[in-house]
Amino acid sequence: MEYDDGEGPQLPAARGPLSAAVGACLLGTGPPPGPEEAATADAYGDDLQLALYQCYELHYRGFAGVSPALEWDPGLLRLRAALERRFLAALRADTPVHDSVEDAIGALLVEPVHGEGVSHFLRDEGELWQLREYAAQRSLYHLKEADPHAWVLPRLWGRAKAAMAAVEFDEYGGGRADRVHAHLFARLMTDLGLDTTYGRHLDAASAECLVTVNMMSLFGLHRALRGALVGHFAAVEITSSPGSRRLAEAMRRTGAGPAAEHFYDEHVEADAVHEQIVRHEVIDGLLEQEPHLAADVVFGIDATCHVEDLFGARLLADWRAGRSSLRVPLPGPAHQDSGISFIS
Repeated sequence: MEYDDGEGPQLPAARGPLSAAVGACLLGTGPPPGPEEAATADAYGDDLQLALYQCYELHYRGFAGVSPALEWDPGLLRLRAALERRFLAALRADTPVHDSVEDAIGALLVEPVHGEGVSHFLRDEGELWQLREYAAQRSLYHLKEADPHAWVLPRLWGRAKAAMAAVEFDEYGGGRADRVHAHLFARLMTDLGLDTTYGRHLDAASAECLVTVNMMSLFGLHRALRGALVGHFAAVEITSSPGSRRLAEAMRRTGAGPAAEHFYDEHVEADAVHEQIVRHEVIDGLLEQEPHLAADVVFGIDATCHVEDLFGARLLADWRAGRSSLRVPLPGPAHQDSGISFIS
C-alpha cells in the first residue's frame, strides 16, 4: 500500500475494543472488527463514537502513517455502515421531533429569558480554564469548520444549492485565506495557549463532543440524509449568533485575547445573515423541489438540539462539580489549575 508521508493527525488512543480494532486495521496490524460487534455497543459511548470518528476522518485529512487507500476499504466501510446504523437508530429513537419545519424553526428562534446553557454559564461565571477546555473540544469541528456541510452541495440544486454555496463561501473566508473560519479559530486557540494542530485534542474530547461532530459527517456523507443535513445546518446558523455573542462576552470578561474575541464577534454578524439565507433560500428552495424531505429537515434540526444538549449537560455537570470535562489534560502550556481532576 502507498502511505502518506507523515501528514495528518496522529491516531488516537483506543477507548475500547471497537476503536482499538479500527486503529489496528488503519496501521495494518489487524482486520477491521465485524459489523456484528457494533450492534450492541453503546451508541453514544466512547468506543463506538471514536471508532466512527476514525472511519470518518479517512474522508477528511486521514491520519499520519495511514494509507489513503483505506478510505474505500470494503471491510472498514462495512463496519462504518454498522456503526452508523446503531448511531442513527439511537438518534431517531431519542430525539423528540416537532410536527413541522415551521414549528422546529420557531422553537429555535425563542431565546429563553434566563438561559442555562453552556454559553450562558461561560458568559456569566466561566473561568479561563473552562474556556480553554471548551475551545479544545470544539476544535474537532472548528478546525475543519464547514467541511462536513460541504458534502451536501452535490446533492442539492437550484435555489438551495446556490444559497448553500453562498454561505459556505463565507465560511471559507470569501476567497481570503486569512478569513477562513477554521483559521480564525486557530488564532482563538493561540490566544488561549492551545496547540492548534489539527486533531491534536481528540484524545481529550468527551464522547458527547464526538457525537456532535460525527452526526455532521453522518448527515453529510449520505445523500439519503441530505434533508437532515440541511436541518442541522439551519439549527447551527439560527442559534449561532446569540450564542456567539455570549461567548464573545465571556472571552472579553476573562481577558482571553483579541483573536478569541474576534472569532465569536465575526460569527455574531455573519451568522445573523446566514440564518436568513438558510431559512428562506436553502430550506425553502429544498422543500420547493423535494417537499417529501420536510420530515428529514425537522429531524436534522431536532437531532442537533438533542446532541448539543447532551454535550452541554456533560460540560456543565463536570464544571459545576469542580472537575475537568476532558478525558486527559490539555497538551501545551501547563493547566493554570493543576488541582482539578480528570475523568476518563
